[in-house]
Amino acid sequence: MTIPFNSLRVVVDLAAIRANYQLLKERGTTLFPVVKADAYGHGLIPVAKTLAAAGATTFCVGSVDEACVLRGQIGGRVVSLLGPLTEADYEKIEACDVLPFVGRAEQLARLSRQGQRAGRKLPVALKFDTGMGRLGFSWQEVEAVIEALESSPGVTVALVSSHLATSDEPEALDYVDLQRDRFATVVAALRGAGHVFEANLANSAALLSRPDLLFDAQRPGITLYGGNPFHGTRLSYLGRGLTPAMTVSAPVLAVHDVAAGESLSYGCTFTAMHPMRVAVVGAGYADGLARSLSGRGQMALHGKRAPILGRVCMQLTILDVTNIPEAAPGDEAVVLGGGGPAAISPEELAGWWGTISYEAFCILGLNPREYVGG
Repeated sequence: MTIPFNSLRVVVDLAAIRANYQLLKERGTTLFPVVKADAYGHGLIPVAKTLAAAGATTFCVGSVDEACVLRGQIGGRVVSLLGPLTEADYEKIEACDVLPFVGRAEQLARLSRQGQRAGRKLPVALKFDTGMGRLGFSWQEVEAVIEALESSPGVTVALVSSHLATSDEPEALDYVDLQRDRFATVVAALRGAGHVFEANLANSAALLSRPDLLFDAQRPGITLYGGNPFHGTRLSYLGRGLTPAMTVSAPVLAVHDVAAGESLSYGCTFTAMHPMRVAVVGAGYADGLARSLSGRGQMALHGKRAPILGRVCMQLTILDVTNIPEAAPGDEAVVLGGGGPAAISPEELAGWWGTISYEAFCILGLNPREYVGG
């Protein structure tokens, strides 16, 4: 669902996503692009079609419903990372030909019964918890899972997966090693029992940094959209060449002078210490521009940075354009992206916001989007 009645402009460069995919292919073997949550706010269908044209044949989404939407638009294999969560999901898995993550015995038994009724084996992806503490069979119960599979003739194992908790933290490599070793134990046990499948563990950070974690396939997410999982760390160079695909801007509605001693916006949290010139931009927290950017974020205007002054309002934000004399109503103030030295990276925006680039993408991507580079 998009946010209506606003003037924030979101432009997604599909050529950048295609280039990022090609760059990541050079680092990995077989890529399963993660396009969940509406492709991290970039648009499920346009992004998936772009990646399919670039050679992708397996796509990872979140819910079964999202998988069914994608299945109606694209060929290839569609994986639901959340798997069946409701009664309706089970029927949709079969009807939409979705490959579901399965991490509980009752899910496995239910899908096996469905497969038997249909007279075929339903493919499943086994999810193992090797240290994330969320969904999945415990890696320690792999022998019990093998026994359950022996009594589940209506399913066949297509994928075996786990999720890394600290692969983007260079100082937490010991935990990554622990998860790798646990996952390798699971894979060896299942293959020793005669199961044939693709094993995948590596996310974006592991794909960039850990050849020992590649296994048979990899699941890049944030890097497809130009985010660097190692931004601000000693491994930031590994994200070199990735191109952010989302640009966000908003119109300048008014420009006016402010005298020394005058305050701006709600709460009078900013008072001018000297004469200033300010621009009022047509975007605020109703458009997904976080209120936490108040007094700390920036936008780009005419190739220069303009600090946010005072509190971000529901549909308006004030910028300091004292050093940008050419600023005028009708200009576009760049919230994210842009070219040249004033460009605002996803990680920079997220840092001002007090979050991560994933959240910034997802929230800003709720706005109406335009596409270029298709």
